[in-house]
Amino acid sequence: MTALGNVQDYRHSVRVEPGPAAWGAVIALVLACIGLKGSLPWLVNFPVAWQLPIVAWINVVSDAVIHAIQPLFRSISALLDAPMRGMQAGLAWLPWPVTMIIVAALSLKSGGVRLALFAIIALGYLLIAGYWPQSMNTLSLVLLAVPIAVCFGFVLGVLGHRLPKFRPALLALLDLMQTVPAFAYLIPLLLLFGFGPVVGLIASAIYATPPMVRNTMLGLDRVPGDIRESGLMGGCTRRQQFWHVEVPTAFPQILVGFNQTTMAALSMVIVAAIIGGFEDIGWEVLSSMRKAEFGQSILSGLVIALLAILIDRLTIGFAKRRPTGETPAMVWMTWQRFALIVVVALAAAVAIEMILPNMLSVPSTGLRQQVGVINVWLVGIVRDYAWFFNGIRNAVLYSLLLPLRLGISGSATPVVWGVQLTPTWIAAYVVLVLAIATLAMNRFGWRAAVASIMAGILLFTGVGGFPWPAFIIGMVLLAYRLSGLKLACFTLVGFVLILLSGLWVPLCQSLYLTALAVLLCLVIGGLLGIWAAHNESVSRFLRPVCDALQTMPQFVFLIPALMFFKVGEFTAMIAIMLYAIVPPIRYVEHGLRHVREDVVEAVRQMGATPTQLLGQAKFPLALPVIMLGVNQTIMAALSMLAIAALVGTRDLGQQVYIALGKADAGLGIMAGLAIAFLAILADRLTQASIRGKDIKIEAV
Repeated sequence: MTALGNVQDYRHSVRVEPGPAAWGAVIALVLACIGLKGSLPWLVNFPVAWQLPIVAWINVVSDAVIHAIQPLFRSISALLDAPMRGMQAGLAWLPWPVTMIIVAALSLKSGGVRLALFAIIALGYLLIAGYWPQSMNTLSLVLLAVPIAVCFGFVLGVLGHRLPKFRPALLALLDLMQTVPAFAYLIPLLLLFGFGPVVGLIASAIYATPPMVRNTMLGLDRVPGDIRESGLMGGCTRRQQFWHVEVPTAFPQILVGFNQTTMAALSMVIVAAIIGGFEDIGWEVLSSMRKAEFGQSILSGLVIALLAILIDRLTIGFAKRRPTGETPAMVWMTWQRFALIVVVALAAAVAIEMILPNMLSVPSTGLRQQVGVINVWLVGIVRDYAWFFNGIRNAVLYSLLLPLRLGISGSATPVVWGVQLTPTWIAAYVVLVLAIATLAMNRFGWRAAVASIMAGILLFTGVGGFPWPAFIIGMVLLAYRLSGLKLACFTLVGFVLILLSGLWVPLCQSLYLTALAVLLCLVIGGLLGIWAAHNESVSRFLRPVCDALQTMPQFVFLIPALMFFKVGEFTAMIAIMLYAIVPPIRYVEHGLRHVREDVVEAVRQMGATPTQLLGQAKFPLALPVIMLGVNQTIMAALSMLAIAALVGTRDLGQQVYIALGKADAGLGIMAGLAIAFLAILADRLTQASIRGKDIKIEAV
């Protein structure tokens, strides 16, 4: 009986993998579709007549639902409006020295003297730059959005921990909340809550909730069983067991969730400014960009970056600090002393306002008036070196962007490349692809040969000219091979819905732009990560650069790209790369630095050269960590699509932005779900490639 059970378990664990014949059939289908596209153009261009009015159906449903529940949400908006205005008024009234003293004292408690000095310098920059009132308005939004997100996320995290049947649905909801662009759900929020700062507050709270949920579940799941048992043996009730045993044990992980929630809320300030309609730092960034005042854009963007770094260090200091690691200044700054400092500072503020109300007035302009010189200087650089920037843009456009979008067949024309694609050149290209596939077959196996042939076909046709039936079948087959039937069905349903909704062409634009940006990020970031892993000076230099890139809101990356390269797909790609290049740098460095020393030493003792040591020992052992970096790079690039649409792309992000301008909930939701589908699919595929694979049997 035991043997029979083992055999049955083995059969359930075995998954039949698509073999060479299956992939050969896909290649044959691609070639057949390309050969027949002249007589059957629908094999490449999905007919409009076959599309379904999915967007219109969503609009019908959303209009009915919004009309029914709008009064309730308008009431919630009115309730939240009062505390938000009160928070804004309170922070605006508080004299700037008092704010600096309170934040410096809190920084001293969290991270010691160095963090306190950084807090004073950062807040001093806000004052000198002339953005103090705007920064306080932004801070009021964050201070209200974070408690809402933390409380809501904590409750959902507890439910996910306590109710295992609820967890799959909750994880799917979190995936959607984290992958759907913020612009997409701004449309229903605008219709439900109306226009104003409260909508930005709610959008920030929604966007910032998932990290708290995930960290709460993770912290509660990791509470050791012996600690739970000790609480039960001590006679704790269920409520006491939770609040006095489980939550304190999981508290460090919950604080990490608080940190990530705060950072997520702060990253939404510019998006919130679009619909908020009040004077905060996000609005300053947007208005400066619209006026092409790049000096002011850099100043205001730096404000957001400094606030993000300060809040990140404050919250993570409380989350990860250990009693043995406290500095003397942190030990001295007890909570009692901190409370006393706050009370004295507030009393001094009241006294100053009563006696000399205008003594500590905030500069209204600051550096913003003097930065006009920077604007003139930057405009001069762009004008004088336009030939250089245009040369870079055109080189990348004609050698990478257009070939990937239009393919060699569309780029090799007298207009684009100055040459005509002849049958001889086509035959030479086919021979080259087959030669590369043969070499890949001999060196790495049949899978590498199939990948080479598919890449060669894709490069010839371009993403836009690749037959959609073969693309969908190939992706379904890949999903089945890596993860199984569930992901294959998810892939099929997602691509078919996008196809039927009329978003296939924007999907192809998103795929090629994201793929190229991710590829360049992996190459450049990977090389920098390798360099940093072997050079401590480079690592120290890259660390604050990566910190700044990770804490800057996504909109800020548009400023340098737009300033030097104008609008267009190349500008969008640069902005995406600036945001997505940090994960490959950090994960490659981390993976290579943490390879086991005994393995490295053994390989070195065998006489391996540094190149062999890296390529044949360190890199394979660090591959799981590096693949996590690939996953995060793809997710970051996809999250930038809606932002990059502001500088002239025609992808799914542009559809979301168009929907926001027209208040078209159906188009916004469908385009947002399409981006979320790509992000979730990429996440599942890369995670499946990282995990250990089950036993497989190749079949025809």
